[in-house]
Formats: sequence, C-alpha cells, structure tokens
Amino acid sequence: MKLAHDTWLLFKRSMTSTVRNPTWLIFGLFQPVCYLLLFAPLLDGVANTAGLPAENGLTLFTPGLLILLGLLSAAFVGFGLIADLRAGVVERMRVTPASRIALLLGPALRDVVVLLVQAAILILTAWLLGLRASPEGIALVFGLLTLLGLTMASCSYALALTLKDENALASIINFFAVPLMLLSGVLLPLTLAPPIVQGIAGINPLSHAVEAARALFNGDVGDSVVLRSFVLMGVCTALSTWWAVRAFRQATA
Repeated sequence: MKLAHDTWLLFKRSMTSTVRNPTWLIFGLFQPVCYLLLFAPLLDGVANTAGLPAENGLTLFTPGLLILLGLLSAAFVGFGLIADLRAGVVERMRVTPASRIALLLGPALRDVVVLLVQAAILILTAWLLGLRASPEGIALVFGLLTLLGLTMASCSYALALTLKDENALASIINFFAVPLMLLSGVLLPLTLAPPIVQGIAGINPLSHAVEAARALFNGDVGDSVVLRSFVLMGVCTALSTWWAVRAFRQATA
C-alpha cells in the first residue's frame, strides 16, 4: 500500500507540473503529425509500383508513427530529471520515507499518460484523414505503447542519473534512437529491405512492435507477431525498470 500511495503522490506532482506547462505534450506531436500529413500520402501513390502491401497508406503508416511517437516522446524525459538534480529535488528526496521504486514509477506513469494522450490525438488526426482500423486492435496498441513508454522513460531516467549532463544524454539518445527507428520499419515495411538489413532488424524489439501494431490495426489480433511483440516489450520493460530503480536507489542512498 505504501508503494501505491507514494507512486500516486509522485504521479500527481509530475502530472500537475505537466498540465501547468504542456509544451512537451504539444511539441512532442509535431514530428509525427508532420510525417502523417506530408509522408503518408506518398504511400498511396507508390503502393503498387514499390511492392508495398495493398492496404490504405494511413493503415500502413499510422501504426509505425505510433511506435515512433513512443520512442521519441519518452526517450527525452530524462532532461527534466537532470533539471531536478540541479535544483536539489532528488537530494531532498533522500530525507523522505518515499519508496525508491515510487520515485521512478510516479514520473514514468506521467510519461505514459502523456504518450497515450498524444497517441489518441494522432489516431484522431489520422481518422479525420481517412484511417479505418479495428477498435480492438487500437486498444491493444495502446497496451503496447504503455510497455514501450515505460521502457523508454526508464532508460532515459537511468541514463540521466548516470550522466547528469544534458549534452551527454542527448548524444547517447540520438546515437541509439536513429538506428532503432530506421531498423524498425516505421517509415516503410522492412519487407522492402535487403535480407541482411531484415536480419539485423530482427533483433530490434521495435521492429516487432511495428509489425504487431500494423497487424492489430488490420484486425489480426491472433497474429503470432502480436504475442511475440508483447513478450519482447514486457522483457524490455522489466529490464529497463530494474535498471532505473537501481539508479534511483544509488542516487538517493
């Protein structure tokens, strides 16, 4: 009960701060919406000639954008933690009886809520442009995004506590985020890639998440890639959460 209570208090504190300054919520949507408005229409024109699947371009592209949103939206939350470190917030936490696990879960749950709100806005925008997808599939994609958001937020917080420097954090995030994005098939299906690229992408959990999201949007809830993706993202979430909790415990020991 103490863990749940502490997590709720820290979640409310983080959420209040976000509501008072919703800049990150608004501008975090800018890049995915640009892709949706400017890139997705191209897929309808090249679907037959490029050998793309015959689905509507929005049905093919929107699931990938949701995974991209999960990657980028939660990956940079560590910058706020570095600001808290400099302001002495984490130092003051050392003298409180707050659970060290709650120190991570409270802000991380805020990050997930922000991600899901952004995802809902993105889906609504795509729907207004002509997207038609399975309601059950969309609901499961939100579950997949929850795991992805927890994974990326935990990694970002752990790196922030380790590096304590915005420049170093930005460099590492960009170093990993770009290959993860390109090897996930966010923009175009990996079936168009050479076999060697497909083989490398196979070890990227995000590539399985993109495939699962596309299958779910098409209503293929029972597709094997869906279960595989949830298992992989669950493992990633468990490992990243353990890493971040360990970092918080060391920082507040």
